[in-house]
Amino acid sequence: MLHGFVVILALLASILLVVSVLLQSPKAGSGLTGGIASLGTVQTLGVRRTGDFLSKTTAILAGLVMLLCFVAQFTLPARHNPDAGKSILQKDVPASLPVNSLPKSLPQPGTVPAPVNTVPAAPAK
Repeated sequence: MLHGFVVILALLASILLVVSVLLQSPKAGSGLTGGIASLGTVQTLGVRRTGDFLSKTTAILAGLVMLLCFVAQFTLPARHNPDAGKSILQKDVPASLPVNSLPKSLPQPGTVPAPVNTVPAAPAK
């Protein structure tokens, strides 16, 4: 539950970060802040103060997104599972191998192994 809450906060902060970056005016002149001038934001805060506010907001939101992503990693539900650190191969390893399946001896170099006849011999007539 905590993990879901942290992830939702990180998503909201990242969306706000995108909006604050898009609202900043580029070096060349008008950005998206020119489009919201009719709403009174630029006239109220002033062009210079809006840039300062958006720069500080961008920096704070970027730090918040990084922090929330770091916290989200440690609130994963799988981290509290004791078997979470084991690989799939380690979980399915049998305690011991059956002795009957092991070969009696290793083949010697240069020898040809005898063919295994899996088809029963035909009965004699």
